[in-house]
Amino acid sequence: MALKGIIPGGIRAGNRSDNSLLSRAIYYATLRLRLPSWGWALLIAAAVVWYTLPIPHWPNFVGFMAIWIAVPAAPWMRALGIVLIVGTFASMGDASSVPESWLIGKDIGNWLDDRVEWMVSNWRPALKTGSDELLRRALLPLEKWLLALPWWLVIGVTTAIAYKIVGRRLAIVTASLLLVLTVLNLMEPALSTFAIVVIATFISAALGIPLGILSAQSNRFQSFLRPVLDTAQTMPSFVYLVPVVMLLGIGKVPAVIATVIYAVPPMIRLTDLGIRQVDPDLLEAARSFGATRMQLLLKVQVPLAMPTIMAGLNQTVMMALAMVVIASMIGARGLGIEVLNGINRLEFGRGLLGGIGIVIMAVVIDRISQGLVKDPMARDGAGEGEDAR
Repeated sequence: MALKGIIPGGIRAGNRSDNSLLSRAIYYATLRLRLPSWGWALLIAAAVVWYTLPIPHWPNFVGFMAIWIAVPAAPWMRALGIVLIVGTFASMGDASSVPESWLIGKDIGNWLDDRVEWMVSNWRPALKTGSDELLRRALLPLEKWLLALPWWLVIGVTTAIAYKIVGRRLAIVTASLLLVLTVLNLMEPALSTFAIVVIATFISAALGIPLGILSAQSNRFQSFLRPVLDTAQTMPSFVYLVPVVMLLGIGKVPAVIATVIYAVPPMIRLTDLGIRQVDPDLLEAARSFGATRMQLLLKVQVPLAMPTIMAGLNQTVMMALAMVVIASMIGARGLGIEVLNGINRLEFGRGLLGGIGIVIMAVVIDRISQGLVKDPMARDGAGEGEDAR
């Protein structure tokens, strides 16, 4: 088959063999660039000029032109590429050449420092009182109760829960992993970590589910809440530690609060998503039977959204576990302190064992909580089928 088209220089392609590699390369390059003769001449001249000038970046320019030729792109993308390459070689300043009068970062930082100091002066007594109550009435009793349980009972109860919720296979895996955790002498710090995760997850659910319901009911509130959640999820975790420590000091409760800030966004997002995904026809049917707004929420929307809400709870638990090492820096004991001590003392073995303990906890909790997300009928059927095998 003959190749037809316009090649550089205005020469019309005649009847050439398909085996001619050069003719095919020129033809496809012409299709990519879609340049007339004068455009090709200008492109070649620009490459020659840039090559001959004493510019140390000419290999970058040649590489850019090669990519520009080879990769198909929209005209506006090619235009932006030309702007970027011109800005690279032209003497227009660099990333630090911002006018001094425009720099306001230091002023904003000072303003924020003043606000935090005002909060510390006015809010710290009340916050410390609430922190002490949370520690005395919830966190310490739960941790003390967990640590008082025999190791074999912890393994047995957790294995039974895994068997009941998921099935025999996960029960065997759970028993094996917890036995490894025991022989590594990590059961005690693991239970301390679990107490922090439980309290942080409970607070996150208590905050996240109502906020998710409000977000699903109001588009305006969702628009307000979305950038807040984006900031909370993308902000480096260490940033949360500074105001929490200034307001509450060092201890387990500040670690719980920092963990809640980090772990609550998925609870809010998935609650909102689950309620919004409820079939409108079902809502209309409930309204036609005279259901009030509260009945519609509690008896239709929340039950139907429960799998998605439970998925949010699963993500909240996982993010709370991800904070245990960082929370150990402000007084949280448990597996995180093993990793932190391994880093501070350059003890690789200690840090690795602490990390293994966190992985074991994450795997067990994740698999069990994922089993809770499934539909109860499907879960029972899966368990019976697995046992039958």
